[in-house]
Amino acid sequence: MTEPTWQKSTYSGDASNCVEVATTPAAVHIRDSKNPVGPRLTVSGSTWTHFTSSLVPPRTP
Repeated sequence: MTEPTWQKSTYSGDASNCVEVATTPAAVHIRDSKNPVGPRLTVSGSTWTHFTSSLVPPRTP
């Protein structure tokens, strides 16, 4: 299995203290940027979408 491509949020400033996310067809993987070889959390795409949509209120037209 190849290592997924990890991304940091654009809201992370200098990006030294945040979480990183990697998406694959089957799941979304989350890790601590300060400990990239440490534990990872894996969730389904629908769970990730539900989580992230609850963080920011939807825009109103």
